[in-house]
Amino acid sequence: MKQTKNNQGLQIKGNKHSIRRLLKYVFKYYNWQLIIVFFCIIFSSVSSVAGSYFVGNILIDEFIEPALKTSDPYNSLWSMTAYNLNLLTYVLILVSVFTISIICSYFYNFVMAVIAQGVQKRIRDQLFEHMQSLKISYFDSHSHGDIMSIYTNDVDALREMLSRAIPQVLSATISMSACMVMMLLTDLLLTGIVVFFAIAIVFISKYLVKMSGKYFIAQQIELGKTNGYIEEMTTGQKVIKVFNYEEKNIEEFKKHNDVLFENSVKANRFASIMMPIVNQLGNLQYALLALVGGLAMVYNIKGVCLTGSHVFLVGTIVSFLLYSKSFIQPIGQLSQQLNIIALALAGSKRIFNLIDEESEVDEGYVELVNAKEDENGNPIECEEQTGKWAWKHYHKDTDSTTYVWLKGKINLIDVDFGYVKDKIILHDINIYAEPGQKVAFVGPTGAGKTTITNLLNRFYDIADGKIRFDDININKIKKADLRRSIGMVFQDTKLFTGTVKENIRFGKLDATDEEIYAAAKLANAEGFINQLPNGYDTVLTNGGANLSQGQRQLLAIARAAIANPPVLILDEATSSIDSRTEALVQNGMDAIMKGRTVFVIAHRLSTIKNSDVIMVLDKGRIIERGSHDSLLEQKGKYYQLYTGNSIQQVD
Repeated sequence: MKQTKNNQGLQIKGNKHSIRRLLKYVFKYYNWQLIIVFFCIIFSSVSSVAGSYFVGNILIDEFIEPALKTSDPYNSLWSMTAYNLNLLTYVLILVSVFTISIICSYFYNFVMAVIAQGVQKRIRDQLFEHMQSLKISYFDSHSHGDIMSIYTNDVDALREMLSRAIPQVLSATISMSACMVMMLLTDLLLTGIVVFFAIAIVFISKYLVKMSGKYFIAQQIELGKTNGYIEEMTTGQKVIKVFNYEEKNIEEFKKHNDVLFENSVKANRFASIMMPIVNQLGNLQYALLALVGGLAMVYNIKGVCLTGSHVFLVGTIVSFLLYSKSFIQPIGQLSQQLNIIALALAGSKRIFNLIDEESEVDEGYVELVNAKEDENGNPIECEEQTGKWAWKHYHKDTDSTTYVWLKGKINLIDVDFGYVKDKIILHDINIYAEPGQKVAFVGPTGAGKTTITNLLNRFYDIADGKIRFDDININKIKKADLRRSIGMVFQDTKLFTGTVKENIRFGKLDATDEEIYAAAKLANAEGFINQLPNGYDTVLTNGGANLSQGQRQLLAIARAAIANPPVLILDEATSSIDSRTEALVQNGMDAIMKGRTVFVIAHRLSTIKNSDVIMVLDKGRIIERGSHDSLLEQKGKYYQLYTGNSIQQVD
């Protein structure tokens, strides 16, 4: 019980925090619009109360009832005066008030829609901008569909709250306050009856809101999970078809959808019965007020209000009935809007959790700069692009700056690493790659091959040891500059919506068309590109689904080639290319690798025979190292992989 109360306290605290942060977006950019909206809501709400007062106290008591007591009611109605004003004048005033009220209602709803869309846009902008700074580990541990649900469902729930719920809550609050004042000025006994029913409605609504809010929040969370599942199954359709997973897929989806259905039904069940209950209690109250007021008028019983005693008149009772209706109805509306607010607050937590997610920390200060040679062959920084790069290293202790040529020397010294802090998966990794060397990694699945390449890019930071790039600790190098110096071709090729030319240019945003053509030719991608409907201007969609896997891989290789990095990582880059395509691309690959430090994760052992050094990994340790011939002579693990049982491939 105590734990439940603590959780509720944390939830309330979290809600208040989310509301404050949300309001900051609103007040920061839309101050004067909110002031105008506030006054428009006040005028629109008060005008309805003024209409109730006019109908009873003016129209009935001052005009209709006196006219009915004359011999010519019709002519008397238009000739009688109240406060020296005739009926037509009052009608014109009321029409003017209601006209302005309609204009105000339209205006504040329009402005709130603009504000809501503006806040929605700014939040999405901030979400996407912040998402670009997150660690790779965040995307490894969160469903992509669930992240997409934050951008769509959760942000849209905020928009709904700002554009509809908050204005209605404010309007209802002002209307109820004005009605309460008028009721107290009319009669205290009748006001007591209204308050009694209002309290009953509030307690019932509070319970229904609590129940529906709980299920609305659960619905929002489950919606994100369902979207995540749909996203996974959509991207994996080929695997589903190959392994006849359709029935199981449908079964799993139904489980998610059933939970979503149950939460949605329960949420809407409680939300839907709210207004009927409120309306029926309102009708009961309406009848009771009419009965009490009618009896008081028949038996000439005086009433009491804040200004003293009074006589019940027909118009007084009519006005009070209208006040009571205007007071009770907003309670139900408020309750309904609280569901929307609860849903939005649940979404805002997910939004702000993503925004508050820790960004990738970069404490590096060594920069990569364009350089040229001085008279002694040493690098000096320059603004023009020379095609040569140097590390700019500022030494705080001596207040001096040194420059070191970017060569591509990579050293891993006693490196330990684990994705989870207390679970180390790489142990004592030592690698010494000189500029221009080709280093290959082989080993079974889970041995740590791809993990090592992720550490070179600092997608993850090591637990112990050191990684040096050109004898500089990579922790000192700015991550953007480090990654700019390392090209990578992944096993799972990722192409983006756009032309072939734009996808190749992704490796170098300022590349000329000539550089793009040269990179494609180098990767032997030129042949199939020229056969496409629009050549280099052919638009690729859905990750390049209109290309074969091998063609997509060739474009990825061309993209790496145009970046012209001194270090190249090929993560099973030819795994999806058939033997014929591999033969075509091998010359291009050799040209790309020439003069670069290359790390290759081998799929086909035949592709790494000419490597300078081959590392054999098993269970996170390097168990063998050497050239192809020397490893065969050792007749160890590599020998088994290469010759045992005619197996020519490893993962």
